[in-house]
Amino acid sequence: MALGACTATDIVLILQKKRQHMKALEVICSGERAPEPPRVWVTLDVLFRVHGQVQDAAMQRAMELTKEKYCSVAAMLNKTAQMTWHYEILPAK
Repeated sequence: MALGACTATDIVLILQKKRQHMKALEVICSGERAPEPPRVWVTLDVLFRVHGQVQDAAMQRAMELTKEKYCSVAAMLNKTAQMTWHYEILPAK
């Protein structure tokens, strides 16, 4: 939940600064935890579903910035988990 909230905040702010017309954002995080304590995350998949008129390049850059620079939760989880990131741009709801 922390990863979803942290990255969602970044994505919204970055896309606003890029003057993109986003109407809604869904962040879906899934993954697998280690079988033994401490049960750290070993894989994580983050999917951003952006609704509205958003350019691919703007979304790609926003995603790169949140995962590599701004989101402290992603920085911590990246220490133990293999992370995959992707997005879908959909029509406005």
